[in-house]
Amino acid sequence: QVQLVESGGGLVQAGGSLRLSCAASERTFSSYGMGWFRQAPGKERELVAAVSWSAGSTYYTDSAKGRFFISRDNAKNTVYLQMNTLKPEDTAVYYCARSRSFNWSRYQSDYDSWGQGTQVTVSS
Repeated sequence: QVQLVESGGGLVQAGGSLRLSCAASERTFSSYGMGWFRQAPGKERELVAAVSWSAGSTYYTDSAKGRFFISRDNAKNTVYLQMNTLKPEDTAVYYCARSRSFNWSRYQSDYDSWGQGTQVTVSS
């Protein structure tokens, strides 16, 4: 099973930016869709952004549109989440996950590998 390692989380003031990275251990990374999820305390985990294997198709949850940007570098087996204009409500643990197929999915059950998560805290 592929290993996914997130990095880039931290504490930032509202209005600031962070870039999360997720490095995969396998070269087959380029064949799968990838997603970024987040889970805030007391809330369910939700899909924030996702990208297809070629980056030809992307998805953003409404609250992320215009502020977050997902990208991938298949040569580096890495997917990124650029987060701009951060808000306190973006505070959560962020997880990357690999889709079971070449495309992304809205459903967590369609992802078969998960990273350990990285904490993002946005102060007001």
